[in-house]
Amino acid sequence: MPEQTHDRLKWWREARFGMFIHWGVYAVPAGTWKGKQIPGLGEWIMRNARIPIPEYEKLAGQFNPVKFDAEAWVQLAKRAGMKYIVITSKHHDGFCMFRSASNPYNIVDRTPYGKDPMKALAEACARHGLKLCFYYSQSQDWHAPGGAGHWEEADAEGLRNWNKYPGNLDRFAAYLENVVKPNLHELLTQYGPIGLIWFDTPVCISREQSEDLRDYVHKLQPDCLVSGRIGNNVGDYGSMGDNQIPVGRVQGDWETPATLNDTWGFKSYDHNWKSVDDLLFLLIELAGKGVNYLLNVGPTAEGLIPEPSVKLLEAMGEWMTVNEEAIRGTQASPYPYDFEWGRLTRKGNKLYLLITKWPDRPLKLFGLRNVVRGAVMLGARDAGVVVEQCHETAEDRHIVELKLPAAAPDPRVSVVRLDLDGEVDVDETPQQQADGAVSLPAHMATLMGSVTIGRSGSTENWTDTSSALSWEFRAREPGMFRVELYTMGNRHSEWNATHTVRLTVGGNSITAKIGHDGDSRSPRAQYFPEVISALGEVPITKAGTVQVQLEVLEMAPGTGQVQVAEVRLIPA
Repeated sequence: MPEQTHDRLKWWREARFGMFIHWGVYAVPAGTWKGKQIPGLGEWIMRNARIPIPEYEKLAGQFNPVKFDAEAWVQLAKRAGMKYIVITSKHHDGFCMFRSASNPYNIVDRTPYGKDPMKALAEACARHGLKLCFYYSQSQDWHAPGGAGHWEEADAEGLRNWNKYPGNLDRFAAYLENVVKPNLHELLTQYGPIGLIWFDTPVCISREQSEDLRDYVHKLQPDCLVSGRIGNNVGDYGSMGDNQIPVGRVQGDWETPATLNDTWGFKSYDHNWKSVDDLLFLLIELAGKGVNYLLNVGPTAEGLIPEPSVKLLEAMGEWMTVNEEAIRGTQASPYPYDFEWGRLTRKGNKLYLLITKWPDRPLKLFGLRNVVRGAVMLGARDAGVVVEQCHETAEDRHIVELKLPAAAPDPRVSVVRLDLDGEVDVDETPQQQADGAVSLPAHMATLMGSVTIGRSGSTENWTDTSSALSWEFRAREPGMFRVELYTMGNRHSEWNATHTVRLTVGGNSITAKIGHDGDSRSPRAQYFPEVISALGEVPITKAGTVQVQLEVLEMAPGTGQVQVAEVRLIPA
């Protein structure tokens, strides 16, 4: 990455929470074409409904967002606790939502509205101290010749076909020079300082072309970030998949784009709104992994953000008003595994416990080596938090015990801040927790064979029986334990895996087939399912360091790779 990347990222790392806006002429049909509800994402209706370019162009003549209020949009983002806005300046349909001298297919020249909403947003963001950022589809363009996915002529049978990739790479190169670069020049010279360009779906773009566009952006605005979806891993930071929540702490700088319902662009009949509880959990889940949360709204063709979106964001803002310091400017949890009671973030000599399940007994935190100088409950600063610490020298186990008030100050997520004697210092070895359970995430395992860990934290490339995972953890209380294996499903197809595995814990083994005995209820599993397999029971015979190994003895034919997220041992 360029040498200046660290400085460019400072504001973005501090922000942690931003607003995504998908808005364009696709808001006119709002998911319905010729009386039929079209499956898929709202902003993909041109492709999914197979709408020819001349017909789709007519939507611009109906796009008149007279109720658009840039001030209201920016104030909503600010109330929600967001620090930056990323809005679609041009999506895959090729329509420019800004004044463009290089492309007449734009909101100023082709709609009754006739004004540039990006100018109004730039002014409002400047007034309220938010960073304005632009989404720009650099590869897919279904309207411009040469763009990936461009609508092709009727084939010999008279059928319309979509091509994901351009048939001619020379035409694609010309498209980058004649369409993309002039658009980027306009976006980066007409609206003042821009926080980042959020590229998307790189598909056929070459590494050289990705680097060229990145450098072009940096030349026009040296401080402007380039998102990871520029392609070929040359962006200033990485982008998770849509609605993808990693199961483990990630290395480097990452962001997850996410929806409030199931679509990005407005669909009039998508009412599958997430709850405030789930949205706040995802916010702290991502912050605890060191990942930015870019949460989307899809305004209507009139220019209104749907009322359910407004209410959800305002509820998140109420929580942020009290607990912002546990999110803003924080780093990932110092622990590489999760806790049943909630998540953690850290900032300097402060450790934040974001508690989603209020304990009915003292909360014990193992492995924190620091001396706790003080403890504060952000939502009830007058409430006393009693801290006791000890060090079991035989096992070199540090224990912090927190005696909390009987009732949680917040019904969703309560935050306790621990003020420490220095930078946060923890023993990262997995440990048996106060409830007796042990969490062994795949990303913490020692890898054998061809298996790797993907960006989500689960295993990849586990396609044969020569690979395995192994861990060490510290047991406090021996006994019999139920074994739950969490494997990742496929968001696009039904889960299917019956591999035979062997788990060995401290010399004691169980052999079982991976089954579908339950589904994770974590909000992070909504789009990337986590399937629970009950493998049986295994004893842990003594306290101390325990060795664990997971092997595949037999691969089920036709079911692909083994995608392990975690092994859990639960007292039987």
